[in-house]
Amino acid sequence: MKAILIRAHGASDQMRLEELPTPVLGKGQVLVRVAAAGVNFMDTGVVSGALQLEPLPLTPGVEGIGRIVALGDGPEEFRVGDRVAWLFAPHSYAEQIAIDVARLVPVPDFVDDASAAGLLMQGITASHFTSESYAIRPGDVALVHAAAGGVGLMLVQIIKLLGGTVIGRVSTEAKAAVAKAAGADHVIVGNDNFADEVLRLTDGEGVHVVYDGAGGDTFQGSLHSLRYHGVLVCFGPLMGRMPLIDVYTLPKSILITYATVGDHVRTRDALLERSAKLFDWVAAGKLKVTIGHRYPLADAAQAHSDLMGRRTTGKLLLVPEYDGGPSHA
Repeated sequence: MKAILIRAHGASDQMRLEELPTPVLGKGQVLVRVAAAGVNFMDTGVVSGALQLEPLPLTPGVEGIGRIVALGDGPEEFRVGDRVAWLFAPHSYAEQIAIDVARLVPVPDFVDDASAAGLLMQGITASHFTSESYAIRPGDVALVHAAAGGVGLMLVQIIKLLGGTVIGRVSTEAKAAVAKAAGADHVIVGNDNFADEVLRLTDGEGVHVVYDGAGGDTFQGSLHSLRYHGVLVCFGPLMGRMPLIDVYTLPKSILITYATVGDHVRTRDALLERSAKLFDWVAAGKLKVTIGHRYPLADAAQAHSDLMGRRTTGKLLLVPEYDGGPSHA
């Protein structure tokens, strides 16, 4: 089978499409033929070496959708032919992957491959952010950074579903149109003085919560965008170093939290519950997965380059059997 392999950490051009043996199944694993793999900022950190999850050489990728083609010993929850999706399962940039059953969720027939491949990582992240990091209530106002990105678009939609108001921040006018189409009530373009605009839009009160994955560049502005007892939800550690915090200088009795992937769904029951809710929202037309770009598996380096260059909106997918047709969906 073909898979992306990196033999040394570095830039995206370290990724190569190579012929590798079919994975050997361990206890409690199944073999899945990958229909599409999601591209995430986490993957860029694995390639660069900023995030070291396992020794080299390795195949990056942690998210995708496919069909089970073989079963290992262990739980009999799934059968050959079942459509399944996963998040946080390594080696997803491949034609086939061996996955622990505990990381899999069944995919309903009404959810297409592209939506399922692009839903779990960002969707469950956004679901966690809007329920446990800060529980959005009707009437709450939220500031969402990178509102046209994968996590951002999910946050915009889920906040609106829960009755909140969204102020999105994006880098270009083109991305502003994408965020508005997703439901953002207001969109701020650029980094300069965004906190002043947030305060203007909230009559000087500030927002209840800020979702900031942009790193240190927006940290101070995010602090000043909050109202009294507001919550700053930080994520995306690969996007830039955060400044050291002197807690005695924090304004307005605000709270700061850093949410990690491992905390989103700490049990299998939580994974199944949250994924089922996301699928139901998609089926009801309440939640849309925006696929910004599809790439052949061999073009993984280009996908990473585009993602890091901020040239994309929505979710990026690697498709092992991509036929070279239109790449936008």
